[in-house]
Amino acid sequence: MDFNLTEDRQMLSDTLNRFLGDQYPVEHRNKVAYEAPFHDPALWDQLVELGALYALAGEDAGGFGGTGFDISVVFEALGRALCPEPVLGAAMAARLLGAVGEDSEALLSGASKYAVAITELDAPYEVNDIAAVASACGDGHVLSGRKSTVYGGQVADVFLVAAKLDGAVALFEVQAGDASVTGYAMMDGGGAAEVLLDDTPGRLLLADASAALEDAVNAGIVALCAEAVGAMDVTHAMTVDYLKQRKQFGVPIGKFQVLQHRAVDMLTEIEQARSITIKAAADLGSDDAALSASMAKNMVGRAARLVAEEAIQMHGGIAMTWEYAVSHYAKRLVMLDAQLGDTDYHLSRVMAGYAA
Repeated sequence: MDFNLTEDRQMLSDTLNRFLGDQYPVEHRNKVAYEAPFHDPALWDQLVELGALYALAGEDAGGFGGTGFDISVVFEALGRALCPEPVLGAAMAARLLGAVGEDSEALLSGASKYAVAITELDAPYEVNDIAAVASACGDGHVLSGRKSTVYGGQVADVFLVAAKLDGAVALFEVQAGDASVTGYAMMDGGGAAEVLLDDTPGRLLLADASAALEDAVNAGIVALCAEAVGAMDVTHAMTVDYLKQRKQFGVPIGKFQVLQHRAVDMLTEIEQARSITIKAAADLGSDDAALSASMAKNMVGRAARLVAEEAIQMHGGIAMTWEYAVSHYAKRLVMLDAQLGDTDYHLSRVMAGYAA
């Protein structure tokens, strides 16, 4: 199997890495990630102009990508820069719009920001456990319920909402202006929102949306795993560079064999995470997509925590300071595990998948 990027994907990767490296130094990232609107609108527009969102959709939906590998290229670059732009919601929304045959041009061109409202306080991971309901009202539908931790929801113009309709999980389009939206910064930067629906009008997109929603979540998991790989790469490189520069007893601490072994262990974990992410990306859209996504999310979550902890320990106290970039990479790597299912949840899914 050829693991090298195609020419087009390599060009996209180089372009995004160069742009984010120039425009998103960690100081700027930390300034915009924790202050409303919890991203940089001007740089979002530039990111859209580069075609990053078009890579998230297939040609039949107006994009030029849409595969797991295209998603991985975009999010690995975002991870390397700790970029807090609301691209995860766009990636999941692109899958849903493609599944129902809706026009995706507004999303891909950046004319409208989309967010996917699935999770609830009592149903953080399982779509079939949601309590939000929809009912017919005249020629349309109204929705009631609360959606929690909607990634990118603080700036969304349109929500794609999962709600029960006649006992089945359906998909609706809701205009942000019709809902009560409370935005906030996540612990590691970037934005999310709580969305309250109270007889809120919604346009029915798909009456039985369970399969489409699972596919969107699987795409989101691939995106998060690729983001983690990018962030781990940078964290490891910064740690190795520190070991070469920091001196103790008159020699660089990188000369100490125990630290060399720990750095190699970090690299081993990163490469395993990269490999399982490649498998999940390759299987996206297939019958094995859910199992591969859960395998990847579990392994990547464990690897990301180890890399974060090792980086902090080998740096020492400086890695706990706000001014030093490693602290922010470590926080993001730990928090990635909580998004779209943590290691324990996905381990249970893997066990259930093999048992079946």
